[in-house]
Amino acid sequence: MTRRALVVTHGGREEAVSATHDAVRELERAGVEAVLAAEDAVAADLPTFELAIVLGGDGTILRAAELTRGTSVPLLGVNLGHVGFLAESERDDIGEAVRRLTAGEFDVEERGTLDVRVLRPDGSTGTGWALNEAALEKVDRSRMLEVLLEVDGHPLSSFGCDGVVAATATGSTAHAFSAGGPVVWPDVDGMILVPISAHALFARPLVVGPRSRLAIEVLERSPAAGLVTLDGRRRLEVPLGSRVEVTRSDIPVRLARLTPAPFTTRLVNKFGLPVDGWRGRPSAPRPSARPTPPEVTA
Repeated sequence: MTRRALVVTHGGREEAVSATHDAVRELERAGVEAVLAAEDAVAADLPTFELAIVLGGDGTILRAAELTRGTSVPLLGVNLGHVGFLAESERDDIGEAVRRLTAGEFDVEERGTLDVRVLRPDGSTGTGWALNEAALEKVDRSRMLEVLLEVDGHPLSSFGCDGVVAATATGSTAHAFSAGGPVVWPDVDGMILVPISAHALFARPLVVGPRSRLAIEVLERSPAAGLVTLDGRRRLEVPLGSRVEVTRSDIPVRLARLTPAPFTTRLVNKFGLPVDGWRGRPSAPRPSARPTPPEVTA
């Protein structure tokens, strides 16, 4: 049976074209057929494949996630962007990365996703999913969005804002981070809710458990309607009086990992955080010798 690997790339960049040629060449050396994904490709139109390689930034990886989610295919990201939190390798390491991927020399890390449902006043429903975040934002940039937050079926607070971001731990370093949300380690199984420019005393970022149900109601009195954007790629209309429900999905995205580097190291490298002067945990001090008691004479 022919082995195939999906190759997803940012086609508009010269560097991406060069990286694609290198990746295809390495796949051919390993006896693996490369399947190049078109910009408008959908999973149903692609032949079966057992591996996926992404050449680009996080946006390209999010596009590839649309083609692999719900399958057992691991996704390997090669960073050609700026930060590339989801990527595993850099451009200079593409040959070794492809070799190890095709040889099965990698671990698989499953990243949780969100299920999103929009219930509209006219009875219609919109559904979608997100790996990073579902961002509810106002349609009219000159007006405010009036929302009410609900957690586990209980109202929490209502306020005016520019929007609300519901994110996974994976997405904590994306839109949620830029809105003032916390950085959450990927192995934390929870969801994050971050209000954007809220006019309220209590409008802090929230972190809830994996079984919680989040809801954001766009109130009838809201001066502006809303729009939910999923991973910056897919959109759901949110008219006045609509309800946006967010829950943890049972379908993850599978990422191929070549090294066991901890998230702390990834965070330091991607953000260029200063760690000069770090000495690590000091070794335990050696116990001092007990003094010899003086000799007692009669």
